[in-house]
Amino acid sequence: MKNNREGVRKVLLKGIFWRILIIESILLVWSLFYRALSDHHAQPVDLFWYAVRITLLVAIIILFVMVTFRKFLNKKIILPLEEISASNRRLKESDSSETHVEVADDAPIEIREIVATRQEMLTTIFKVSEERLRLVNFVRDMFGRYLSKKVVDNILESPEGHKIGGRRKTVTILMSDIRGFTGLSETMDPEIMVQLLNRYLERMSKIILQYDGIIDEILGDSILAVFGVPEKDETDPARAVARAIAMQNALDDLNNEFIREGHPPLEMGIGINTGSVVVGNIGSEVRMKYAVVGSAVNTAARIESNTVGGQILLGESTYDLVKETVTCGAPQAFMMKGIKKPLVVYAVKRIGSPYNLELQLRETLETGVYMNLPFRCWTVEHKKIGDSAVSGETVMLSENLITASIAPGLDPLTDVKLVFDFCVEAHCFEDIYAKVLSVKEKEGASVHQLQITSIDPKDRDILDQWMKDAS
Repeated sequence: MKNNREGVRKVLLKGIFWRILIIESILLVWSLFYRALSDHHAQPVDLFWYAVRITLLVAIIILFVMVTFRKFLNKKIILPLEEISASNRRLKESDSSETHVEVADDAPIEIREIVATRQEMLTTIFKVSEERLRLVNFVRDMFGRYLSKKVVDNILESPEGHKIGGRRKTVTILMSDIRGFTGLSETMDPEIMVQLLNRYLERMSKIILQYDGIIDEILGDSILAVFGVPEKDETDPARAVARAIAMQNALDDLNNEFIREGHPPLEMGIGINTGSVVVGNIGSEVRMKYAVVGSAVNTAARIESNTVGGQILLGESTYDLVKETVTCGAPQAFMMKGIKKPLVVYAVKRIGSPYNLELQLRETLETGVYMNLPFRCWTVEHKKIGDSAVSGETVMLSENLITASIAPGLDPLTDVKLVFDFCVEAHCFEDIYAKVLSVKEKEGASVHQLQITSIDPKDRDILDQWMKDAS
């Protein structure tokens, strides 16, 4: 099909010209024919000059009609239509001010109706578009507090975004948790505890989002963040490690604020794992959530559960992807319930270019103070305290470490609740939470090294004073 790109001016004038020319040609031929039939004395020369006179007259008529029609059509039809067309082109180029077109009052009523209808339609469209944009921005801002803004954008922009279902992706999962939070929350005013927790979560969330991680879920004091959703990037594992180091270092600064305000410092452990998960809308038509599901998430949770305060542990799958740029300690292996082979993890120390971040080491006493204090302890598994207690006695105390003799012995990386069996000057110690770092056999006894993960500030002050007096 031929593409007709002629304007209204050319179409109208050309149409009028050819129609007048055809009509005048018919009249010319008919006049010559009639003259030849009616005037028997007419000679060919007479007919020729007669045709010339008629042709000149036709030319004058055509010229007059074209000039007068052109001026008339310009004013009444062509210019108003061209102005509407030009305004539409400017509107197409995103000039939203082109909603009004000026036409003469004596323009045909049909053209004035077109202009008025166009203006009403554009006003309605812009109003609806602005309301829709405000609604979309509201949804993005509101639900972006519960989901990642990138996930919200993906759901809003995808026609399938609201449907239940998921797709399999390889992602890097970061899980963080405050060590000993349960015990800490039991000893603090709930409102103050919530204020401290919100300050902690706000600081950590900003760090995660800074490097395009998405916060999939916040469960109390725990954060589940994912790198590689909705779009995968080869830097996902490295960005997760960099964010974990930045989070631990930021917590040191936040703890300094807490201490100045008279609040206890927080200790956080972070576990990172890379693996295949299902990402998408999980639930029903009545209620659903955007989530990541799979064994890689469970493994990340297990890795995180074996961290101590200030520590970042990488799963083997993540370590293999970042080992060229990340410096880690020696591999550690431990068995977990429900898995058939040991879980191998690496403690992060630093990450190189382009992040160049180093984990700030917390100062601890290299040599403690010998002190014998009797206690009882219970194992803690999945935040549930065991039924039976075992007895023990401290051998050495340092800032965050307790060296103790416990019978029977406990496995490394076991979480424990520890209670001293005595009171001092009407002060009884609160529960102390710790993690078993190592177990050594010494002179027929099991000597455990425990790292404190949660302790009441008053109990901390008393132990510090005892260590100071004993040293």
